[in-house]
Parts: sequence; C-alpha cells; structure tokens
Amino acid sequence: MRHKIAAAVLAGLFSMGASAQVEIQWWHSMTSVNGEWVNDLAREFNASQSKYKIVPTFKGSYDESMTAAIAAYRAGNAPHILQVFEVGTAMMMASGKAIKPVGEVMKEAGQKFDPAVYIPAVAGYYTAPNGQMLSFPFNSSTTVFYYNKDAFKAAGLDPEQPPKTWIEVTQAAAKLKASGHTCPLTIAWQSWTQLESFSAWHNVEFATKNNGFGGLDARLKINSPLHVRHIENLSNMAKQGLFVYKGRMSTPEPSFISGECAMITTSSGFYGNAKKNAKFNFGLSTLPYYPDVEGAPQNTVIGGASLWVMGGKKADEYKGVAEFFSFVSKPDVQSASHKRTGYLPITLEAFALTEKSGYYKENPGTDVAPNQMIRKTTDKSRGIRLGNYVQIRTIEDEELEQVWAGKKTPKEGLDAIVKRGNEMLERFEKANSKK
Repeated sequence: MRHKIAAAVLAGLFSMGASAQVEIQWWHSMTSVNGEWVNDLAREFNASQSKYKIVPTFKGSYDESMTAAIAAYRAGNAPHILQVFEVGTAMMMASGKAIKPVGEVMKEAGQKFDPAVYIPAVAGYYTAPNGQMLSFPFNSSTTVFYYNKDAFKAAGLDPEQPPKTWIEVTQAAAKLKASGHTCPLTIAWQSWTQLESFSAWHNVEFATKNNGFGGLDARLKINSPLHVRHIENLSNMAKQGLFVYKGRMSTPEPSFISGECAMITTSSGFYGNAKKNAKFNFGLSTLPYYPDVEGAPQNTVIGGASLWVMGGKKADEYKGVAEFFSFVSKPDVQSASHKRTGYLPITLEAFALTEKSGYYKENPGTDVAPNQMIRKTTDKSRGIRLGNYVQIRTIEDEELEQVWAGKKTPKEGLDAIVKRGNEMLERFEKANSKK
C-alpha cells in the first residue's frame, strides 16, 4: 500500500513539473494607463497559451530600470526582457554578452522574423551595421503637438486649425495669454522634442558621423545658427509668459491634462492618458517648424523604447521570449495597442489595418505620428545613436534650464551643451573603441 502511495505522489510531482509554466521576467517603465496596457498585454499572451508566463514588473523610470538591470546582470539575476528607451541603444549595443540580439533569439526559436515588416525608421534605429536587429521595437513613439480645442475657441482661434509653424505657435500663444491663460505653451521631454526631433524635422545635423550612426567619434553640432535661433525664440516666449517651463521628461504633461497649459509638444504615447483624463476637447498636429528652412519638414525621430533580451538565460526561456515577441507583433495586437496608447503601429501591416478600420477618420490627428515616421529618412534625420546619451540628456536639461531662467543666453547654453556633451562622447569612445 505504501509503495502505491509513494508511486502516486511521485507521479503527481512529475505531472506538476511537466506542466509547470516557464516564467519570463519583463522589467518595464510604463506608468498610469500605459502601465495598464503592459499588464493587459502580458495577461492576453498568458491566456493565449499555457507553456509560458510573462511576468511584467515596473522598475522605475527608464534610466532607473536600466541601472537596475545592469546591477542584476552582474549579480546573475537579470530579467529576461528589459525595456530600454531609445537613447540607451548605443550603450546596450556596447554591452557585449549582457544582451542577446533579438534576431538571434527569434531564429534559434524557429519564429518567423522579418525586419522588413516594421516601419523602416523604427527597424533601422534598432539594427546594427551588419543588418542584424538587436532589440525588439515595442512602444515606439515620436514627437507630436497637442492643443486644447476649447481654449483655442475661447481665445478666438480656430480649433480646427492648429499652428503649423513656430511663428504661428507664438501668435496663438499671445492670443491664449490675452484670453487669460497663464500657460499658453509648455514642453515635455525638451531635449528630445526641441533638439533631437527639431534637428531631424528640419533636416539638419544633430551630431557628426550621421548623428552617431557612422562611428563612435561623433560630436555634437547643436549650437548651429538654426538651433540658436530656435532656443532664442523659446527664450523670448518664456520672458513674455507665452512659454512656461514645467520640468524635465514627462513632468509637464499633467499641466496639459488639467487645462492649465493650452499647448504642449510631447510624445505620441501621451495620447492614451490625454484621451482618458482630459476633460476638454483636444487635437493633435505635427511638430511646428520654420518654413524658411530648406528641406523642412522632413521626418521626426523615434522615441519610446524597445525590448532587449538579456544574456545568460536558458534555451526554453528564450523560446518563451520569442513566442511573446511574435504575439506582440501580430497586426491585430499592434493595431489595438496603437489605438489605445498613441504609440506607433510598429509594422506596416498594422498601420494599414488601422487605416482600413476607419480609426483615423473617426479620430482626426491620430495618424500624425505614423505619417511623420513613414517618410523617407536622410542621414541627418534617421535618428540619434550616441554613447553616454542618458548623461548628455541630463546636461541638455541643465543648460536649457539656465536659459529659461535667464541665467545664460541661448548661445551660451547651447555652447555649454556641446562642450560638456562632447566630453561625454569622448569618454564613451575611449571606453568602447577597443571592443
């Protein structure tokens, strides 16, 4: 009898082991409605099959999660998937065995993976010089212009005619201020929207060596006459109370949601939050530009983040990662995510599916982000791929804050960014040129 009981227990244990799910740890930086989206994606994938279980975990801001993952890798307990913002791409590329290229992961798992199906500007950003895709495009975004239609109407502005140029933005801001708005314009992610995307949108160099794509010896060029002109324009608007600085990264976004600020340049990925929480009618439009600049507008650069696969994991775990990536790439899943969040539909098929559904006609302005990104890029507008760029963005924030506070002239601020930023680039070049 005892033998039968023991045999039954062993059989039960074996059965439990055979059916145990392979857990895939996914560290991310999504908050609020976008955090809900991430959790729902994991839930949907987990319900679609029984072999793997995606476990999403919020690990703080992009730079915090990246730092935590590096420490975890050294300690031998890194996640399987790490969400990294686009400016961390060069650093991840230089991390050697800490990462496993997504193209390699998909191939070894026998999953169909064709970089050609992705929006070119998205796929190209995450592809190495040898043509291998290194990370999986996920919440890809770009910079867009949001405006409060109700505030426009109250100020005597046409709510269906958003400003397209910076001259028109200034004029609209003056009318909004005259109507009682204390914050006509604010800017989120200022270095991304006003320096990186600004450069690509105007088809001017941000840095040498094709903005870093052509080599580690790239150096900043954002103290050009056009860059100085633009920061001078914003500085003058700040002095007149037409532009109000509200802080770094996404910090200014709640001031638009509350109705305090009537216009904002920020991520297309802000759409889901605005749609859910704004108590007024709002519109989306393209990033403003200077019409006298030849070649403008060109295209805006990628933002958001991609998913990197960490090294040193088991084969069955990598298979789970590959299956999850295939699930996320499905046109219907991508289209639904795009509609929900405002992030780009990362594949051309998902974009076509969304358009065919009538979504863009029913929701005017929601096609602004993909249309800005599917344009043909140039060597000056492909994007920014620079080492130590997380630190450089901090430098950009510090110096621009000096300008907005009137403590430095726009030229002094931009010159300081170039000088300090190039020192960071030189360090990165020295540390990685022999790898």
